[in-house]
This record gives sequence, structure tokens and C-alpha cells, in this order.
Amino acid sequence: MRLCLKKASLTCLSGLRRGNRGSGVPPTLNLCRESQLPTLRFHLTGTKYSCGSGGCGACTVMVSRYDPKTKKIHHYPVTACLVPICSLHGAAVTTVEGVGSIKTRIHPVQERLAKCHGTQCGFCSPGMVMSIYTLLRNHPEPTPEQITEALGGNLCRCTGYRPIVESGKTFCAVSNDKKYFFNSCTSLSISEVPFVFCFVEMCTKLYNEDEFQPFDPTQEPIFPPELIRMAEDPNKRRLTFRGKRTTWITPVNLNDLLELKTSFPEAPIIMGNTAVGPSIKFRDEFHPVFISPLGLQELYFVDSTDDGVTIGAGYSLAQLNDALHFIVSEQPKEKTKTYHALLKHLRTLAGAQIRNMATLGGHVVSRPNYSDLNPILAAGNATINLISKEGKRQIPLDGRFLEKSPEANLKSEETVLSVYIPHSTQWHFVSGLRIAQRQENAFAIVNAGMSVKFEDGTDTIKELQMFYGSVGPTVVSASKTCQQLIGRKWNDQMLSDACRLVLDEIYIPPDAEGGMVEYRRTLIISLLFKFYLKVRRGLNKMVRTTSLGLWAPWPPGHEPAHEGMPGNKITCFVREQCVDPHQPPQDPVGHPVMHQSAIKHTTGEAVFVDDMPPISQELFLAVVTSTRAHAKIILIDTSAALALPGVVDVITAEDVPGDNSYQGEIFYAQNEVICVGQIVCTVAADTYAHAKEAAKKVRIVYEDLEPRIITIEVQHNSFLSAEKKIEQGDVEQAFKYVDQIIEGKVHVEGQEHFYMETQTILAIPQEEDKEMVCTYVTLGTYLFQEYVAAALNIPRNRIACHTKRAGGAFGGKVSKPALLGAVSAVAAKKTGRPIRFILERGDDMLITAGRHPLLGKYKIGFMNNGVIKAADIEYYINGGCSPDESELVMEFMVLRSENAYYIPNFRCRGRPCKTNLPSNTAFRGFGFPQGIVVGEAYITAVASQCDLTPEQVKEINMYKRTSRTAHKQTFNPEPLRRCWKECLEKSSFSARKLAAEEFNKKNYWKKRGLAAVPMKFTVGMPTAFYNQAAALVHIYLDGSVLVSHSGCELGQGLHTKMIQVASRELNIPESYIHLSETNTTTVSNATFTAGSMGADINGKAVQNACQILKARLEPVIRKNPRGTWEVWISEAYKESISLSTTGYFKGYQTNMDWKKGEGNAFPYFVYGASCSEVEVDCLTGAHKLLRTDIFMDAAFSINPAVDIGQIEGAFVQGMGFYTIEELKYSPEGVLYSRGPDDYKIPTVTEIPEEFNVTLVHSQNPIAIYSSKGLGEAGMFLGSSVLFAIYDAMAAARRERGLTKTFTLSSPATPELIRMTCVDQFTDMVRLVRRAPC
Repeated sequence: MRLCLKKASLTCLSGLRRGNRGSGVPPTLNLCRESQLPTLRFHLTGTKYSCGSGGCGACTVMVSRYDPKTKKIHHYPVTACLVPICSLHGAAVTTVEGVGSIKTRIHPVQERLAKCHGTQCGFCSPGMVMSIYTLLRNHPEPTPEQITEALGGNLCRCTGYRPIVESGKTFCAVSNDKKYFFNSCTSLSISEVPFVFCFVEMCTKLYNEDEFQPFDPTQEPIFPPELIRMAEDPNKRRLTFRGKRTTWITPVNLNDLLELKTSFPEAPIIMGNTAVGPSIKFRDEFHPVFISPLGLQELYFVDSTDDGVTIGAGYSLAQLNDALHFIVSEQPKEKTKTYHALLKHLRTLAGAQIRNMATLGGHVVSRPNYSDLNPILAAGNATINLISKEGKRQIPLDGRFLEKSPEANLKSEETVLSVYIPHSTQWHFVSGLRIAQRQENAFAIVNAGMSVKFEDGTDTIKELQMFYGSVGPTVVSASKTCQQLIGRKWNDQMLSDACRLVLDEIYIPPDAEGGMVEYRRTLIISLLFKFYLKVRRGLNKMVRTTSLGLWAPWPPGHEPAHEGMPGNKITCFVREQCVDPHQPPQDPVGHPVMHQSAIKHTTGEAVFVDDMPPISQELFLAVVTSTRAHAKIILIDTSAALALPGVVDVITAEDVPGDNSYQGEIFYAQNEVICVGQIVCTVAADTYAHAKEAAKKVRIVYEDLEPRIITIEVQHNSFLSAEKKIEQGDVEQAFKYVDQIIEGKVHVEGQEHFYMETQTILAIPQEEDKEMVCTYVTLGTYLFQEYVAAALNIPRNRIACHTKRAGGAFGGKVSKPALLGAVSAVAAKKTGRPIRFILERGDDMLITAGRHPLLGKYKIGFMNNGVIKAADIEYYINGGCSPDESELVMEFMVLRSENAYYIPNFRCRGRPCKTNLPSNTAFRGFGFPQGIVVGEAYITAVASQCDLTPEQVKEINMYKRTSRTAHKQTFNPEPLRRCWKECLEKSSFSARKLAAEEFNKKNYWKKRGLAAVPMKFTVGMPTAFYNQAAALVHIYLDGSVLVSHSGCELGQGLHTKMIQVASRELNIPESYIHLSETNTTTVSNATFTAGSMGADINGKAVQNACQILKARLEPVIRKNPRGTWEVWISEAYKESISLSTTGYFKGYQTNMDWKKGEGNAFPYFVYGASCSEVEVDCLTGAHKLLRTDIFMDAAFSINPAVDIGQIEGAFVQGMGFYTIEELKYSPEGVLYSRGPDDYKIPTVTEIPEEFNVTLVHSQNPIAIYSSKGLGEAGMFLGSSVLFAIYDAMAAARRERGLTKTFTLSSPATPELIRMTCVDQFTDMVRLVRRAPC
């Protein structure tokens, strides 16, 4: 929807969804606060609320403003969660509803994102649409680079980004790059040969561009003329919004602004709200007055002179970027070195939304210690122009200002008018350097701005400046070091002295916030060295042009490493199947059918739980969680909370009518707490804001208890279950007859699910028979129902559970919603009112935990030719404080431990450890991604000892013929061998490996690595009853069909595949079939939608129901073979033939006897292989993923588009797990990583520059239509990136004369990479350890 915001209409935004209905407008109320953008007058639910900090892009909307000076309209994207409504006076806001709707007409952006299969769960899709749409409003024919840049601030956890980028690139100028077309590899029927693989011309595509409606930029809505008249009104007046506690003032001109600053000197100036907003939300800052000069013309200008450029403080960082690009195009290169440095950092600073909100003046004056721009501005000798009622003055943007020295501060009544940036000169070099956890939209781990001026025509230092960010509470100037180097020659001895001096000057204490002390100290001198090399290269160029001949080039291979700029070409080639040419055209099975809800995802009309309209008398729930890891509860004082307005009740363990502890899971803490983040009580209030405020007032007194167990490194004999073990051969005896034995440890850290939609529950108590209706997001309705029934002490038939869709899950919505459902149901029972319970991102991450961290130990016996004869493996996982899924995860981990390799004497044992952390839970891959890293690690170690490549050792030890696994299950490894062979051949592995080795010989500071990994993954559960499923199919008299089944739609396209199954079985078009939701009143006792078997088992159940109905219709059809479906249904009804039936699938008959350590634990295996190539910057630890090739055994895909999306999404999620995703805890068990600022999942710039996916065909007669479950398998294939990084690190270590083998850990973060690539700089840091002066 488009909102034309003027003063008179602000009241129409008076009540946001969660916590503000019916109240007045608080001046700081954001456009999207705590939830989406529904209001009393407009029910706008398209814009999604996910993180609340502007870091995920889910709430992206377009803001449009008219500039009366230029007479132009400026469209730009913003994250609505940070935009105060009062700041939008005079602006037009376009939400996804205003772009297009299924009720009217969808926009080409929405259509193409859907048809290119760029949505899965759909929660991020409205934000993606708005980012692309806003780009098109400014650039109707964007470049591919602009598409990637526009999406840099939007996170997606499902798709892997490729199809999203693809959809955007359909608006680019026509490209002949065939890699953007998706085709098939075979047209043979799956029944013809057991394994088919060939490469021919396309016979089908994942989407057809001819179906796209044309994009006509002239047909977009016009900017409201009323707002133009407002902007050009010569009689503007000061605008004031008053709330109960705060006042928002918008000055009419510069003098008015200065008057306000004089009257309210402590009032913050709000422009983009990217600094003040998060401080209010997350740090409880309070300001009684806000001054917002947004749009004040005197703050928006660019004044260029012969000496430099002055840029108004009101310019957003995006406008600054545009201005600098123009200046660079107009000025000679020697004058623009500072501008180039700024431009490089502006490309990676935050996302497009934040760059369009944050302003130059705000960024400069807020002086964050992590600032990317301020160190460069300081190095470039920038000046800040200030103004107040007393007049104007200038202060240098230098070390004193950045270090917040009192004499260099602004006066309280002053404001920033502009920033002056002087031109650089010929013998002046300016550079900005940074390293972050990921390439874009991440705070720097360390960043720097450096500049040096030389005496003309020499390499003698005349002036030197170095400023570092993220090494202290402020940006730090190495002024003493620089002063001592004046007059020195720019040579290696100067560099050596500079490193020593700067390490001595800049001290990072051992307990510094953010940790990584040794790494950050190493980066201080590594970045200095990169600057040294860059300047040296510049001097050499100048020597050649001036013919002075003063400096020799540096040694070959010592050129500066890459700077980590996002440069993804993102070229993709997907090979998928062709259907049988004899298949009826109406039969959708095997075709790339668009996701059932894709269009609704992109229009924002797909309804998630928090999109549901308010319910009469509903209450909002806020949690109070433990702040201690292990403590006795002495007192819970709720009096202050209950006294606050709007608070209805506080719910504790005493209020649970049934079991408060069920199957080891505790709903409300009672008597003691066993982890930080455990729910102690909840507050129910009329608004979420009231509930949240009251939760802060609950006082809890603790008495600490021992032991407090945080890690599994120190054993406390604290376990959640008995040991699980499988064994074959005689391991101990085999160790006596091998050539070599190695032992080692592998640490694999945990992972946060980071589903885009946080845990959300709506519990509605009914007036009769103690009934409770719950709407929520989950993977298992029966578990939710079971927990709620236990907590309320009522039969399960009184609890109706509804799940329509989930905004991502990845295992995190199996058991956790059940616990949280019990918590909310108890609150609903006690208050007698509906409860809306939505976890904030930080609370969600704190309470629900994630993937189990693993400590793996191995002892391997092998021959000198690489044949492994014996393996003894031990697994220990951090299960947390309660059982959850930890025992089952360990079972899977042990059963899958051998992966693709036959080791005749093999033993694997594992136990989940009980600690004082929130209980870890199910996660995509269910232990496989952690456990198999241990196997690949010891394969790599064996290869190193035998002077073989890891791939050779893998080939030697891989299963080669029909065999039995270590748990005695027979399988045929032919598809595994084929995937492996094709992966190595089609990726040109051998040739690229040689090329990488040649590259590494020529480059000392950057290395390339390649790795290929095979995979034997399992589907289903080792317990047979978990594999059952049911369905209910109704045929109505008009011929329409309603399908229900026991699976949950999580974005994996399950409902879409079920419609395809029903369409084939009933021989009717998909358009006849509807699938609404999963609920316990239609299909009872539904098992988990997990184990990659959702389509397998529910497909069989739907098939069974449809075949029963088809059989009932056969007599009618025989009587009238030429009739239509509608006629047959009408006749069947008249003949009293039932048109409804249940379908059932008993499930795969799996079994596992843990006493014997054997069984047919899984119905079948999924095989695959992947090869990845990376380039590593040895100086910083940054890496670029150059290429990935994936070969996945899909058998016959029911829906290739869905399956490819699952493979790509799982791979990227796995890549993040193995490289950049890092959870950090304090020694006391407090989680530090509670949002996108602290926890980094991959963005669009992290995906492979070249991404190739192939579906390999085989047979799988046990599954429906010979398909295979592929939802999880791709996760482990992301480890090919991890091992490619280790290959690159090994190359660096070999060149430096270091040991061949080294400890392998995951994730391979920049810190780990840098500190493993030991060199003179890391040695220097380890030698220079000192206390502060």
C-alpha cells in the first residue's frame, strides 16, 4: 500500500499490531515496530518484522520524497523497523501491498520472483520485492551489479539467493550468458536404465521467460501531487508531535534548528535513526525531546572547489556515494584517492537500506568505534563544519575528535552543518582497509584509515596518519608511531619499526569486549603491511612515469592480497531432469511447478501467525528469563510489574495446572534455574509494549549453585543419555598391523537456526469443555498438542492445533514450539483470554538454542598407501540443560559416522553432555553436518601423512560395491560412485587443482584451495512409527478437491508436491486442488515433518487416499467414459458414493537394535558430492568462494525447481555453518550473539561466484514415484568450502615451512584462517605481549 504521510493523516497510523492498538502515537513509534505494519485503519501485514534492528531487510519498504530544489523525486529503500513515523511527514511510503496484489494485479517484480522460484518460506520475500522494486524505480534497466548491491541488506535463510538474484536479473539488459538458463540432462524414462547421466540441449527450463508480463516503468504510480505542494509551500512551519513522555520536533529551517538546539541542547538530532533507534530499543535509552531536521535544505548540498569538496551533513551515505562517484568522474585520479577509499568502504558498509537512512553528519558525529568512514576521513584530513546560534566554526576530524577528547568535542548547542574533504595530491596516498566476518553488511573486526605524504619526488615520509577502528572503545589514532616515522624512507626497515611501534602504542586488554585479542592485534599490523604494499606499488608506478628509477619492485608473489570487495558474478548452471515424453501434459509430476504460495509470498498476502487480525480481548506475552546458568531461586517479586498500566497477570510455575516438567522439559523454572535464558515467568498485558516494560520490573533473587558446566571440554561425567555405539571388525587388533596411527581432535561449533519468522503462537481458550485453539509454527503438531495437554491436564482432543505455514524452521520448530506452546497455553488458561506470544529475535536466539556443538576424537590406523584399516571415533555433543532431541541427534550422528568410506575395523561411540546452556535441538542434517567433519578431517590427515591428496585417499577408501554399513545395513553405492566421478570430471577438478597450485607458487599472501567431498546421507527415522503419515481428501460437488495431510509447510514446497501427487492420481488439473493448512482436527497424531521424509510419507498417504477415491469413481467413469470430471463427481454423489476418505502410509519399516549395534535403520540413502574452490587472504583471513559444483542423487524429482532450491539453500546454510556463523558465550553461559549484528549468516555476496548444480538420476522404488528426500542432504556439501579453505591454509603453511598437519576446527572464521597462516606478523604479536603503560 502507498501511504501519503502528512500531519493530518498521521493519526491513521496510530496503532501498530503488537502493543499499541488504541493508544496515541508515541513520537518514536517506528513504521514497523515489534511486528508488521498493520494498523487500526489499514491491515497491512505484508511488511514483515524479523530482527527489529535493521539487519535483515524483511521489513523493507520504499520511501519517496520530493526535492523542491531539484524538482526531482527520490525513491529509496528503508528498514521500517528503524523509521519513526514522525520522520515521514511529507513522504510517500510504499509497502509491498502498494506494488501489486493478487486481488488486483501483481507487479512484474513479484511475478518474476515467484516464477523464478525465488521464494521458499516466503517470510523474506516482501522485503526482497521492495528492494528490487525500489531499484527499478530509480534504474529501470539495472546492471547485474546493481541487483546484487540492492539485495545486500536482505537476508534469506531458505533459498541460497541464486533464484532471487536470477529474478532481478531478468530486468537487466539482455544477456547472452547461457548460464542463466536452466535445463535438463536427459529425456529417458527413469525405468529404462538404473542410472542415467548425459548433457544435451535443453528440453525444459525451471521457468519460462516468455510467460513474464512486460515491465513498463511508465505505469508506476505517480508521486502524490499533494506532497509536492507541501514540499514547495513557502509558508512552512515548525512541526511538533507530543506524546506522553516524549516530543518530536521538526524545524522549518536552519535558524529554527539552531534555536531548538539552544533550547534543548541534550536532545539528539534524528535523521536516519540508525544509531539512536537501536539504543532506545536494545539499551533502554530515553530522550524526552527529539529534533529531526530531515529534509532541511541547508543540510543537503555538495560544494566542489579546486581544493576539495564540502558535503552537507544531511546527505545519506547512499547520496554521499553518488556524490563521490560524480566527483571521481570529474577529477584527475591523483586528487581522488580519499574519495576512492571512501567509495570502496561505502559499497560494503551495512546494506542498501541503512546506507539510504544513515547520514554523513550522523555517522561522523556519533563516532562509533567500528566506523569504516571516520578513519578514512581522518586520514584524508577532513574537517567538520559546525554551526550554532553563536556562529560557525571548524574542527578537524582527527584523532582527538575520534578519541572523544573533551577539547575536540562539539558543544551541546552545536550541530554539524557539513564535512569538508580535501583533494589528495600526487605524492599523497590514502587508503581504507577492513576485515569483517562476512564481506558485506557486517561490522568490521578491525578497520583502518591510513595516509602518507612524501616529500615530492622521494620516498621520504613527510606526513603519516593511521587510525584504527574496533580496537578500543573509540577509533584510535597511532599518532606516536606516525610521529616517530616522519623523515624515514618507505622501506622494509621502516615497516618493521612501524609494526613494533604500533603494537606498543595500541593496547587491547586480554578481556577486551569482543575478544579475538591476538587476532585483532595481528590485524593491526597486517593491515599496515597491506597499506605499505599498496603505497609501494603506487610509488613504483610513479617511478615509471617520472623515470626516477628509485625503487625496485617487491619480490614476485608479494603483491597485496584481495581486498574482499563483493564481486560476485553469480553465474549458475543447473542441470535437471526431463520428464518422460509419453507423460500426459496435464500430469505435473516431474515438472518445475512454482511453489503453491509463491505469488502470495511476493505480494505479502501469505498469512503468517502474526499477520492474523487482532482477537477481542487478546493479551500479549513477554518472557522473563534467567540471568544465571545454575542457581537457586530465592524470590520472584512481581509487585512492581503488576502495578504497571495494562498488565493483567504474571504467570509462574505455580500457575501450571498440569505437569510443569514433562519428559524432562521444564515449562516455567521452579525452585532453581539451569541455564541463562530459561523462562522463569511471563507477563500478560494489553499491549506488547506494556508486557515488555513490565517484564523488566520483575525482580528475581538468586543464589548461585555449583557446578556450572558451560563447555564439554572439561568432563563432569554429566550426560543426558547412555552411550550409543556401532562397531564392526576388531579395532584393537587391527591397530597392531598398520603402518601408521594418528590421533586427533576436531571441534565443530554450534549454529543458530535464524529462521526469518521467530517463534510465534496464538493460544485462544474456548468457553466450553476446557477447549484450547492454538495457531502456531511447527514441524510437528502432535508434539505441540501433547505438551499443551500435559501442561493443562486435559485430554488432547480438547486442543485444536493449526499450522498454515512457517517462516523457516530448519529443525528449530520441532520441540521448541511445544514448550513455548505450553507456556502460552498456561497463560491463556489463567487469564481466560487469548494470548499472542511472539519472541523477539534476541529472546528467540537466547531461549531456543540451535545445533549441537561437537567435540570429536579419532584414532586412525592406516597403511602407507592410504588404505585405512581401523578407526576409533568418539563423539561428545553439548546437549544443554534438558534432553530435547539430543539423544536422537547422537543416534543419527553415530549411525552416519562412516559416511562414504568402508573401513573394515570401525568403531564409533557417542554421548550427549548435559551442561548449563539452553538445550540444543534439531537442526537441518540432524548431527550429520557436525559428525562427518570428523571423518573428512581424519581423511585429510591420513592424506597428509601419505603424501597423497585428500581426494585420492577418499577414492581409495570409498565404498565400491554392494556392501553392509557398520550397522549392518545393506546398500548399493553405485549412485555414490557416479556422483563422485561426475563431480571430479565435470568440475575439471584435476586441471583446476594444478592451476591452483601454480597460482599459489606465484602468490605469497593469497592462496587458493580446492576440495571435493562425497556424501552418503540417510533419510527417515530408525524408529518405524515415526515414518507413518495420514491424509484426508474431500471431493466437492463442483469437482474441486481439498487435501489435508500430516505434514507441515515450512517453505520446502511440501504442499506444492502434495498437490502434484493428487493431480496425477486423480488425473485432474492442479487448479482443481486446494491445500489449506495442517491441523489436528482433520489429521490426528501427525508425526514430525523432519528427516527429509515429508514428501515421501505424506505423498504416499495422499496417493493412497486419491487411489481409494479413484477406485470408487471407476464404475461411474466406465458408464460414461466421455464424461467430464465434474459430471462424474455429480453422478457419484447421486449414487451415494462417498467422496471423502482418509489415506494412510504405515511408514518405512526401519529398525535399530542398539544393544546389538545393528539394524536397517533407514529406508534408503541419498548420495552426492560437491567441489568448491576458494581464495584466501593470508593477511586478514578473508576468503572468497570462487566456484562450487554440486552433484546430487535425486533419483526422479517430483519437482526439480523445489528440489534444486532445497539443495542450494542447504548448501549455503552449510557454507555459513562451516565458515562465518559463530555463536559466542561468556564464561558464565551468557549468549552474546543475539541478532544479525552479532551473528552473521551468508548474504548474497557470500554465495559462489560460479554455482553449478546437477540432479543425478537413479532409481528408488521404495519412495513415491522413485523420488528422494533432499531437504537436508545439501547441508553437509557446504563442508567442501571448509576443506577448500583448509587446503589453501595448508598451502600457506607449507610455503612457510610449518607442520603439514594442524588442528581442524569449524567454523573456519577469518580469525581462525589468519592465525593458522602463521607468519612474521603473527610471530611479532605473540612476542609483543605487554600490560598497559
